[in-house]
Amino acid sequence: MDFVNVADLGSAGLAEVLDLAAAVKADRAAVAGIRPGVNVGLFFEKPSLRTRVSCEVAVNDLGMIPYVLKNDEIGLGKREAVKDVGAVLDRYLDILALRVFDHRNLETIAAHAAAPVINLLSDREHPCQALADLQTLAEARPLEGATVAFIGDGNNVCNSLMIAGAMMGVSTRVAGPAGYAPPDDMVAAARAAAGDRAEIVITEDPAEAVRGADAVYTDVWASMGQETEAAARRAMFEPYRVDEALFGLAAPDAIFLHCLPAHRGDELTDGVADHQRSRIYDQAENRMHAFKALLLHLT
Repeated sequence: MDFVNVADLGSAGLAEVLDLAAAVKADRAAVAGIRPGVNVGLFFEKPSLRTRVSCEVAVNDLGMIPYVLKNDEIGLGKREAVKDVGAVLDRYLDILALRVFDHRNLETIAAHAAAPVINLLSDREHPCQALADLQTLAEARPLEGATVAFIGDGNNVCNSLMIAGAMMGVSTRVAGPAGYAPPDDMVAAARAAAGDRAEIVITEDPAEAVRGADAVYTDVWASMGQETEAAARRAMFEPYRVDEALFGLAAPDAIFLHCLPAHRGDELTDGVADHQRSRIYDQAENRMHAFKALLLHLT
């Protein structure tokens, strides 16, 4: 089974992984070394802090063996064809986990590898982040019936969060400037997954999105690879900064989420990042527990 798109788990599989992630976090020693000798490739086309460290620790904790690969060693699609990379690594490794720019490369590798392929991040989705996001929200309140306000760019993080949340009965309200909403097909997929359990709302009004929400989530205005757009995006997204006033419109017990790295002073203020109800470091920690649970589910 691959985990290229967050929907690949199915609702039952997603619920199982989230339950397992909570159990692993509660008793880290309980799963120590229980998957000895499983070879896991961790490929990074893009630089990483949280993804690399959380995944490498998770793999080691389970007794698996991590092989960290960088693009200057592989040259994905340049030094050799993407399908050849997938077919060759499949002969060596039991699991392939990749952080890439182009989602199509993940799909190509998955099509040419029998081993499970895990999306550590692509331009279309960030499903492992969504696992940690939902785990963090579940630590604050039941997922069914919860509402998350996502403020800013309708990007890969937003896409996976919308769909994974919908699969668990979580409503998502996305607020961003015109032209920066999540893609229509991702919104449609989220609404299909939600059925009558949750709502997906797309708006340009951040106050409308945040009012009464159980969690407020934001991300950087310009992601890696969008550096040339940073100045234009900053001007466009200025009204979407999550500050104390905007966060104050959420439910009284609402939590604040950010996948990090955060650009303090841009998409959020220090007052929100360091708020007593900010859960950004719990969220970062949960990347490790959620990835461990995913590995257990896939093996």
